[in-house]
Amino acid sequence: MSIHDERTPSPWKSYFGPNLGYVQEQYELYLSDPDTVEPSVRDMFVQWGAPPTVAPSAPPAAASSDASAASIAAPIGGPMDIHKMRKVVAAHQLMLNIRRYGHLAADIDPMGISSPADTALLEPETFGLTREDLEALPASLIWDNAPEELASGWDAIVRLKEIYARSAAYEFTHIHDENERKWLIKQAESGSFPAPLTSREKEDLLERLMQVEMFESFLHRTFVGQKRFSIEGVDMLVPVLDEIVRAVAHDGAEHILMGMAHRGRLNVLTHVLGKPYDKIFAEFHHSPNKELIPSEGSMGINYGWTGDVKYHLGADRAVREGETVRAMVSLANNPSHLEFVNPVVEGFTRAAQEERGQKGFPKQDQHSAVTVCIHGDAAFIGEGIVAETLNFNNLEGYRNGGTLHIIANNRLGFTTNSVDSRSTHYASDLAKGFDIPIVHVNADDPEACLAAVRLACEYRLRFNKGFVIDLVGYRRYGHNEMDDPEVTQPIMYAKIRKHPTVSKLYEKQLLGEKVVSEDKVNELRSKTASTLQTAYESMKTVEGSPQRQEPVESGIIVPEDVKTAVPLEELREINLELLNRPEEFTEYGKLQRILQRRATALNDGEKVDWAHAETLAFATILADGTPIRMSGQDSERGTFAHRHIMLNDNATGQKFSPLHMLPQAKASFAVHNSPLSETAVLGFEYGYNVFAPETFVIWEAQYGDFANVAQVIFDQFISAGRAKWSQKSGIVILLPHGYEGQGPEHSSARLERFLQLSADNNWTVANLTSSAQYFHLLRKQAAMLGGDNVRPLVLMAPKSLIRNPRVASHGVEFSEGSFKPVLPKFDLTESKANRDKVKRLILGTGKVTVDLEEAMSSGEASEHDWLRVARVEQLYPLPKAEIERIVKLFPKLEEIVWIQEEPKNMGSWFYMEPRLRAIAPKGVKVSYIGRPDRSSTASGHQEVHAAEQHTIISSALNGQPFESSLVRG
Repeated sequence: MSIHDERTPSPWKSYFGPNLGYVQEQYELYLSDPDTVEPSVRDMFVQWGAPPTVAPSAPPAAASSDASAASIAAPIGGPMDIHKMRKVVAAHQLMLNIRRYGHLAADIDPMGISSPADTALLEPETFGLTREDLEALPASLIWDNAPEELASGWDAIVRLKEIYARSAAYEFTHIHDENERKWLIKQAESGSFPAPLTSREKEDLLERLMQVEMFESFLHRTFVGQKRFSIEGVDMLVPVLDEIVRAVAHDGAEHILMGMAHRGRLNVLTHVLGKPYDKIFAEFHHSPNKELIPSEGSMGINYGWTGDVKYHLGADRAVREGETVRAMVSLANNPSHLEFVNPVVEGFTRAAQEERGQKGFPKQDQHSAVTVCIHGDAAFIGEGIVAETLNFNNLEGYRNGGTLHIIANNRLGFTTNSVDSRSTHYASDLAKGFDIPIVHVNADDPEACLAAVRLACEYRLRFNKGFVIDLVGYRRYGHNEMDDPEVTQPIMYAKIRKHPTVSKLYEKQLLGEKVVSEDKVNELRSKTASTLQTAYESMKTVEGSPQRQEPVESGIIVPEDVKTAVPLEELREINLELLNRPEEFTEYGKLQRILQRRATALNDGEKVDWAHAETLAFATILADGTPIRMSGQDSERGTFAHRHIMLNDNATGQKFSPLHMLPQAKASFAVHNSPLSETAVLGFEYGYNVFAPETFVIWEAQYGDFANVAQVIFDQFISAGRAKWSQKSGIVILLPHGYEGQGPEHSSARLERFLQLSADNNWTVANLTSSAQYFHLLRKQAAMLGGDNVRPLVLMAPKSLIRNPRVASHGVEFSEGSFKPVLPKFDLTESKANRDKVKRLILGTGKVTVDLEEAMSSGEASEHDWLRVARVEQLYPLPKAEIERIVKLFPKLEEIVWIQEEPKNMGSWFYMEPRLRAIAPKGVKVSYIGRPDRSSTASGHQEVHAAEQHTIISSALNGQPFESSLVRG
């Protein structure tokens, strides 16, 4: 008996069809053992008693919001008995399982080497159903999209298996958004999407596959033993990319930005990017592993340009319609570090989508540019950079309307089988966590591959989200063409040797369909062979070698007419504008008091601190018409609560930046708190800057120590991109650096690593000690953007110095002067008599020199008349002439000391020592003061740090040998 108020409507009146059947089944379980039923359902039985045994004659219109549930809720010839309802519920569950797990039974492996999956969940028997049970049910009762020609449930299940277990297999059920999921399912099940290929399209596809295969065969025969990382086994990658270019250009994309590794790259370069055959043949002819022929690297070695191997190079192509350029297709240069180009091309795309010519945030058009990333199967799941980049999918500062991902799946990672390279069932499973639809497709079924592309492009266009096509094929040769794969995969390669190429398979299909004739096939093959041979003969008749670049200058040149100083009145006007707020904006009181102090900072006798100087630099750069983009994990506020370039309304939480309202601004300003990533975010910002070189792009590490997580981006792109690919960048890297006793992971930005990478005038490395210096250097960097002399700027940014009054600068230092690579901390006009007293010249960089100044200021000036201090603000390119001029001021000099906080094997000592010895006059000793060699960057104990720091400073000032007095921790 139920316990309830009779006036309250029973909930059972809203249950119909399989929903009622489910409740009845749960009630039977409840009667036998209440603990086997969910507590919420159990409570309903306690309160309302048994559900009815038959359904009402008609369900209410809104009984279910789910279309499939609604369709099976309708009674069949009146009330439905419990037995039949259970069959309907079971059949409906079988249908859902086919949607969810049909891919496990799909024909997506051209070699048939996949381990058989457990497909019991796709069989009627698993759900207690027979063929007769299903034939007794209408198709529409268990499948809401059932075509009209399907009479029974059995017909529906057979058709669903055909859809979900063919050579294209779908994984859509993980998509959270119901509208997206329903749309994807409808496209898969409709039978009308995409439209079938015409005869002409089929013939063109066959010809393209012949070109792909014969190009590889030609290289294999002609350049025996040379690496090319052939595409063979996933030949359909080229037609897939062709189709993407066609589809997205048709939909209005003006830029198609591609990133891929070396597998199949040469084929993509020539057929998708239009790089002529003869140019590729010439690169093989001049290959470094041909005897007596110099490599690209050796030919440019004295010129600061070293080039790169042919399968790392990028290219551009204009997609034309008559005389009109519809779109530009670009393939990014890429190192061997698999997948690290992904965030770079994501940055390309975001830059291509944004209009930066007005103040405020840039205006973005997500349909104007499209990213295409081609991945290896082992690399997609194996390289963490992929997950970092997928995380951009829906982040405000990084989204670009969806990336089209293609996994060129050859089932191997170098020599490693899939079973040893991933814990997931598919290489693509990572994408599920980012709500990205996936289609697995057999690379030996060309038409299914193009159908997958059309679905992917339509989905991106409609929902502005990414898509993964898992192109499942094989690798015909070893990792490279000199590798014997049968050593490690004998069974796989025994099958591959006997397996026909996809062009032969498709040729056979089209001959059977009578789309082409034997004569036409022979004509197509003969035409391609002739084109290849003609290009090769043409290449042989052209003398030449890889181009050399002009010699690199010894220092970075800024045009003479560029002035980084800004008139004081202009600075004051901008400064006051930066303190304005919208009327409705509620500012946090404590922060308001701090920022309002800036109102008088440019007055006589006042000073501008580090963060204020940065904001003034940004504002004046925007006033000059240069757009700015800045990102980092805490860049809006600043790691050290100093920047506050983006304010948060204390009442509503809405964001506001004073730079967005600045009347003087002539360009956009974007600042984004980034995801907790260094590698992908830095790669993204580098890509953004390369594509939009006129934009002032800044990446800031939370602490400089964390930059080592992004070492690949520094090594392969930022430091070497110009030398390898003539790829120019002016990106600014802010790396908080300085020893304050915060332990090994909050002290060093590993300055030594950036100095080790410094060569060929590849970037500027600086460590500043003055807010005015920071202001001028930022403006100098902005002035070089877009020009031939632009280089990245790596800046050891301060931590404690941000609020140190010795770092703050007077207003006149911003309105006059410029950036000084070396800052002498003494009077350059002092008398010769005073200069003759100097025995020790101390040189250093960054915070330790400020500590030194503080220590010196605590005593009488005469105590230190025997030494002078100069700060080296720019370490690379080394300001050698400025240092030499300072050294020559002191004819009685006995010692040049390099002082640093970092251990001896870190910091800048190893970089500076040989250079200082070359500068030092004969008889002048070059010495080191700093911590001894260490394996860890800094002590984790505050008292040890303080003792070491005291010893470093006192040793510099007392003239005693440093090594004898250092506390070693």
